[in-house]
Formats: sequence, C-alpha cells, structure tokens
Amino acid sequence: MSDHEGVDVLVIGGGVTGAGIALDATTRGLRTAVVEMQDWSSGTSSRSSKLVHGGLRYLYQLDFPLVAEALRERSRLLTTIAPHLVRAQPFLWPLRTPVIERAYSAVGVGMYDLLARLGSRGRRKVPMQKHYSKKGALRLFPQMRPDSLTGAIRFYDARVDDSRLVIGLIRTAVAHGALAASRTQVTSLTKGPAGEITGAVLADLETGEERTVRARHVINATGVWTEETETLSDSAAGLEVLASKGAHIVVPKDRIRGETGLFLRTEKSVLFVIPWDRYWIIGTTDTPWTSGRLHPVATAEDIDYILDHANEVLTPALTRDDIIGVWAGLRPLLQPGVKGDGEVASTKVSREHTVVQPVPGLTVIAGGKLTTYREMAVDAVDMALGSRAKSMPSITADLPLVGAEGFTALQARASRLAAERGWTRERMEHLMFRYGTEVSLLLESIDADPSLGEPLPEAEDYLQAEVAFAVTHEGALHLQDIIDHRVRIVTERRDRGIPVLPAIAEIVAPLLGWDRERIDKEIAAATERAEAEMSAESARSDAEAEKARLAAKDLIAIRPLASDG
Repeated sequence: MSDHEGVDVLVIGGGVTGAGIALDATTRGLRTAVVEMQDWSSGTSSRSSKLVHGGLRYLYQLDFPLVAEALRERSRLLTTIAPHLVRAQPFLWPLRTPVIERAYSAVGVGMYDLLARLGSRGRRKVPMQKHYSKKGALRLFPQMRPDSLTGAIRFYDARVDDSRLVIGLIRTAVAHGALAASRTQVTSLTKGPAGEITGAVLADLETGEERTVRARHVINATGVWTEETETLSDSAAGLEVLASKGAHIVVPKDRIRGETGLFLRTEKSVLFVIPWDRYWIIGTTDTPWTSGRLHPVATAEDIDYILDHANEVLTPALTRDDIIGVWAGLRPLLQPGVKGDGEVASTKVSREHTVVQPVPGLTVIAGGKLTTYREMAVDAVDMALGSRAKSMPSITADLPLVGAEGFTALQARASRLAAERGWTRERMEHLMFRYGTEVSLLLESIDADPSLGEPLPEAEDYLQAEVAFAVTHEGALHLQDIIDHRVRIVTERRDRGIPVLPAIAEIVAPLLGWDRERIDKEIAAATERAEAEMSAESARSDAEAEKARLAAKDLIAIRPLASDG
C-alpha cells in the first residue's frame, strides 16, 4: 500500500460496508486498499441479528422503494453472490386478533412477496406467504402458548453468518487485486496544498510500525466511529452518527420446538426467534449507547427484556439457565441532515444511508444495513469517482464471492462426498454452508495432513481443518479472531469456548510461528476476555457492564479514539 505508486482508493473500515466498497472499487479497475483497526467484521458486522431481509416493518411506513431495494439485494445474495452463506428462512408471524390483523397483515406480507418477486425478475427464490389457523400454527410451532395467537402467517426472509460474509467479501476483493490489512489503524489523514485529502498515515498495531499511504481518494466506512474518523480531516463537515445497542441471546436447539422462526411485534420494534443448525438466536433490543464503542456488552436488563418478550409466546418459558450465548452490537444510527451543509460539496441520500464528500479527496458513508451493503458500496465508489463513474460502472450485482461459483453442482454431489469421507449429512451441510466450493481446499488440507480431518477436541461440531483454514486462508492472527469470527465457538457455548482454546492454539501455533510463551499469552487473553464478558451479563446498567468488560485488557490495543479515551 505504501509504495511509490500509491492507491486509487483507500477504504477505512473492515465491516460489511468497507469490505463491500473494497470489492466494488477493485473490480472497477481501481487500485484499492482496505484497512481495519481490529479483526475483519469486529464491530457491528459480527454482532447483527444475522438476517438478510427487506424490512417488513418498513412497508407499514409505506417506504416501498427501500423495501424493494433490500429485497432485490436479498435475491442476489441467495442466488448468485453468496448462496453458500445466505439461506432462505421461514418465519411465523403470530396474529393476536382473528380478522382485522390478519387482513392488514396479509396485505403487507402480500406486498412484500410481490416486491420480492419483482426484485428477483420473476424467479421465485422463496415461497409466498401461507396462512394458518391457530391449530395449524401450533402444529408448526408447538412451543407457542395457545393464548398468544388466534392464527399466523408464514413468510420468508433469509439468514447469514455475518462475519463469514465480511471475510468472504474481503477475500474476494483480494482475489481481484485489492490490498487488505487488518490490525491497521489510520492515525491521521495527509493533505495537499489546497487542503484536499491525499492519503493517510497507517499504524500496524501488531508491530507499531507506521507507514504513509498515498491515495487519490479516501473512503470512510467506519460505522459508529464515523465522526471520530471524520475529525482526522480537520473539517466540521460530514455526517452525525449515534450508536444504538442491540443485544441477542442464544439457546440450544432442543430447548425450543418449532419448524420456523418467529417474527414478534413489540412495543418498540420487532423481536426475532431465529433457528440455526444447533441453536436459536433471539433478539434484539434497541437502546441508546453513550459509552465506549469498542466493547459493547449486554446487561442483565437486556437479557431480561429479551426473555420477557420471548416468553409472552413461548411455553415452557425460557430462563437464564437456558442461555448458552450472549452478544451485543452497536447500530450506527444516521442523524438527519449533514454537518456543515455549506461546506459539503455533494451528497447522496437514501432513507437508510447517506454518502457525502466533506472535503476534496474524502468520501464518508454511514447508515444502511447489512442487506444493502452492495448498494451502499456502489454509491460510495460512484461519489469518489465523480464524473468518471459512468465510464467505470459497478459490476458486483452478479459477481459471486469466493466459494459461490459452482455451489449448485457441489450440492448435487454432497452426499457422495460425505460418504467418501465417512461424514454425516449434518457435517457435510455444515461445511458446505460455511465454505461453499472451497470445501475442496479443506479436503486437500486433510489429505495432506489426516489429523486435520479429526473433530476439534471439546468442540466436535467443527473439524481441525477449519481452524487451520482460518489462519491459512481467512486472515486470522489471534485465538480471539478464530473463536469470534471464523469458527465462532464463543457464541455457541455457555463457557464461551474457554476449554477449546488449548486445542485451537496447538493447531495454529506452527502456522503463525508461536512459541510456548505466545501460546500461553493468547490463551490467557482470550480466557480473561470471556470471563469479563460473562461478568458483565450480571450488571444492571451499561456503565456497570462496561466496567466489568474493560477489566480484561486487549491483547492488541488500538490507539486512543475520541469516544473511547
């Protein structure tokens, strides 16, 4: 990145927005670099509800263009971009009144289905809505309380492993020529004689080394850190972003009996009960967050809120003893208008996201949601290119991510592959819907080292090959990177994966050149963090929870930010 040539575009932020921008820019022929101060997807993009959806509730606000855009992107992800990561998911919407609610809900879901059909160019990727009587709904979801519904409507959206989507975007961008560096923090922006942004000074947080990168354009895609990054330009112009905390809990799959997910209306918004292979995800909350933005955590009140609302429809009721995982993330809530309107040269605004150019050479994007990351990327790169955008159009609408090309053919021979390896259908599906056609790379690694074909000790749903792959192909540098964003054990177990850490460390140590001292340091840091997060869950307030979480120090610390001291 820091060679004499410089780059056309430097993207700051390695969440889904920044990763999408990097892929969009590099596939237009621009020399592109993307940096992230933590691990890829460490912020909001690893702590979402893991849904790819159109936003059914926006239909009741009559925002048809917004929903249509999201459903169009949902179709692309399901069919072309990431069919190995994004899967159609049915949801049941319990109805509390028999006539009026069913009527207006049917109209709303019907419009949702119609917009989805139009967005997929008439090719139905998911089934249309289906209505159920109370008796029929209880057959489909036996654990619902009979007094909580008079009937139900089944509709479809989709789910995704958010971190794996981000990592797939980054790896696809690199495959097309992008330069990518995690644990790399922008400490300042460089300027030309007229005050235009000409690049950035980057700090390698692993080594402490600093490099200056020349860039014809810098794009700020830092989510809840948008304003902190904007200040590096010394301009008062830009976007204002507030943080809202969303918390989720995880319970074992056998704790809830149901064949679909649940879509529950609450007094504030909606609550989703989402089935995954071995567990259920339930969330989310929506509360203001004014503390430090690096380590948001769920409080006892967050957990109680989720349990209370879930138990309004579930029987027997869930308790804290059922919970095996908890996480909290921050949504970047874009505020209306633009700071320093008189100084902002141009803007691109939608209801969900905004793109501005506060000073020449710097583009800022904020807002939006995971589902529409690609449209956001197009808007950001278009603005950076200016008048050149029409002659260099985006090509990502039909561009498969790594692992997606040939996925249908892989599904057709999945049973044969499983039989050859002595794997169960569940094992094969687990691998296919995490790695897609890159399963072949896992098989090659197992053929070269048969021990990698063994289950991971203390976490037998995963193969040891998956841990090695996290390092050799997916850019993991630390144990925390692996359990948080690759193998993701941390949200699937009550102990947050602490007993699995020694086995993981033994696999990755030779790949990363760790000695015994480094292994012990990595295990101690991951253990300390897990214990701090579990301690935070008993706190009643955000301040108390944050204090408990910050008792664990980061193994690789970032440089101070304005909001994190």
